[in-house]
Amino acid sequence: MKIGELAKVANTPVETIRYYEREQLLPEPARTEGNYRIYDEDHAQRLSFIRRCRSLDMTLDEIRSLLKFRDAPQEDCGEVNQLLDDHIGHVAARIAELKTLEKQLKALRQQCCGPESANACGILQELDTTALAPESFGQHAGQVHGSLHGTAKRSG
Repeated sequence: MKIGELAKVANTPVETIRYYEREQLLPEPARTEGNYRIYDEDHAQRLSFIRRCRSLDMTLDEIRSLLKFRDAPQEDCGEVNQLLDDHIGHVAARIAELKTLEKQLKALRQQCCGPESANACGILQELDTTALAPESFGQHAGQVHGSLHGTAKRSG
């Protein structure tokens, strides 16, 4: 099947498939004489595995590790268990961070109780005050919205 067909079967954008190829998560497909990529069922299954891992918010490095074991089914899966335990820990830490962020946002929301002119808005005043004191920024400052592992590579 051509890349468009694979994209449709896997419900994955063509650019994401190409990205996974560049990241060497998907093996390079065979090519036709016209230089079109030709994918087979193994590609579709591997792409489905990758997409399932991404839906669990796993990084590309985590997925690479899991694929290594998927490709060597005779290997001991102890490292797979450890990888998942570590990932669960990252998720738990992120949940704690999000709960803290929620408390900060709710406290900020309490600074303005009704419609007023923007120059009297307690939320804007509080944000201006904290903008002058960078140490008051939480650990979320500068972090990509929705990121879990900070610097880990992520894509579709």
